[in-house]
Amino acid sequence: MGKKSRDKGKRGELELAAELRRVFGIEARRGVQYHGGPDSPDVVTDLPGIHCEVKRTERLSLYPAMKQAATDAGADKVPVVFHRQNREEWLAVTRLNDLPKLAVLLTEPQS
Repeated sequence: MGKKSRDKGKRGELELAAELRRVFGIEARRGVQYHGGPDSPDVVTDLPGIHCEVKRTERLSLYPAMKQAATDAGADKVPVVFHRQNREEWLAVTRLNDLPKLAVLLTEPQS
């Protein structure tokens, strides 16, 4: 991956963290980027049980992105792929079977 692509990914992660703080009023920051896995999501938040995978690209390969997110999320977290193209709004994608669990996680009071 080239420097321009890495820089765009970093900007996307920082941008999404700011949006999650704005929308949910939670702490959110860019994650540790040295390897994939449940301990290194693209964005770390106060929302327990959610694994954030950020894709800041013009052409998203949705199913490979979701497979990566699910693998990195492990068995305990709901994988969510956040995607944005240039001049478009952020989208959040999850598997239909994970939607009920995600709804509960998003509506539970944060301690």
